Amino acid sequence: MSLKKICCIGAGYVGGPTMSVIAEKCPHIEVEVVDISEARIAQWNDEDLNNLPIYEPGLKEIVENTRNKNLFFSTDVARAIEESDIIFISVTTPTKQYGVGQGMAADLKYVEICARQIGKYAKSNKIVVEKSTLPVRTAEAIRDILENSDNDYSFEILSNPEFLAEGTAINDLLFPDRVLIGGNSDTESGIAAMNVLKDLYLNWVQDDHVVLSNVWSSELSKLVANAFLAQRVSSINAISELCEVTEANIKEVSKAIGMDSRIGPKFLNASVGFGGSCFQKDILNLVYISNSYGLKEVGDYWQQVITLNDHQKRRFAYKIVSKLYNTVSDKKITLLGWAFKKDTNDTRESASIYVADYLMNEQAKIVVYDPKVTAEQIYADLDYLNTRSEKENRALLEVVNDPIEACQDAHAIAIMTEWDEFKSYDWKSIYDNMFKPAFLFDGRALLDVESLKGIGFETYVIGKG
Repeated sequence: MSLKKICCIGAGYVGGPTMSVIAEKCPHIEVEVVDISEARIAQWNDEDLNNLPIYEPGLKEIVENTRNKNLFFSTDVARAIEESDIIFISVTTPTKQYGVGQGMAADLKYVEICARQIGKYAKSNKIVVEKSTLPVRTAEAIRDILENSDNDYSFEILSNPEFLAEGTAINDLLFPDRVLIGGNSDTESGIAAMNVLKDLYLNWVQDDHVVLSNVWSSELSKLVANAFLAQRVSSINAISELCEVTEANIKEVSKAIGMDSRIGPKFLNASVGFGGSCFQKDILNLVYISNSYGLKEVGDYWQQVITLNDHQKRRFAYKIVSKLYNTVSDKKITLLGWAFKKDTNDTRESASIYVADYLMNEQAKIVVYDPKVTAEQIYADLDYLNTRSEKENRALLEVVNDPIEACQDAHAIAIMTEWDEFKSYDWKSIYDNMFKPAFLFDGRALLDVESLKGIGFETYVIGKG
């Protein structure tokens, strides 16, 4: 196949950056990203590149170099499907909030919509690539839909999961640990399809970094990778609680065990808990799949990773209340950071949402500052919880654009996201303008605790107390 054009259905956190990098590395190929959201596509096409819907270091520069050259964004899904040789499916797969599997299984309705659109608008043979994170054997459902569509064309279904960390996604795309391609190696057409996708990546990825597997292994590998990473976070967070009652220091423990080459240092930073769009969703999906096959003990094992993460968020919020003399009613609590991690504006499953909700239930006055997250998004996150009315959320929580204003007259400050800028603040000046005693709760173990104590702060740090 002479690859001339590819399209991606879904202009979100995966589709937009992935296709932007492919366009930059493959200038001979036309790349089109399509989405039914006119507002989102308008943001991708905005002349002001600071208005892109996604903040990711390095993304703006790549979009600037490729947009309207060989990278295009549109809402014309039908045309893009018809014209493209390869079609990536990169739509959201949230946890189901209804019916069988509610609260655990992945909701695949958007994937099914994509499959039906491809079957309807395809005018030639296509390679269809799962880029969304999907349960094992989803490709079987996509194939069934396409084979029963009202056309005579053939479709090869491949799994090509993303292994991106938000905040470093562009670097992860440019220098991937591996590119995984799952397909049907039992047929010539299946092998040919895998090689077409492999050749696309070989424009910039080393050959030995491209891994071929069967489609089921590829689908499951993505879930397992996220589960293992989340497991490490929950494991070190469990030890952080033990450190606090034994006077051990979690940073010292993390360093000691991380130096073991069998363990390694990554994902061993104790925190208020993991967030993001993938970890919790994928683990819940893994639990559901395990239970569906009668593997209760396997499901229970992975469920505990989520249970511990939820516990860590509640524990942090309770620590704030207990340190402030068991009442935060009408007290100003400043949350620095709302994104689930630094260098992204993604707030999905952010610990800040749940800590704020807990404190608002205690009638605290919450003030939030985040350098990249909008007030609109922050309120939308709270409203989605449906804990209280929209009016109550806006009465109890204020979003400000100035960190100094956020901390003015606060009773306590909580570091919720590890933004680098927080380390450069004049903490002495901030302390001088707070109520005394002034409390600082470092949920990311980001700051120099001893210097903060020297200023006068009452401090609490995860894993140290």
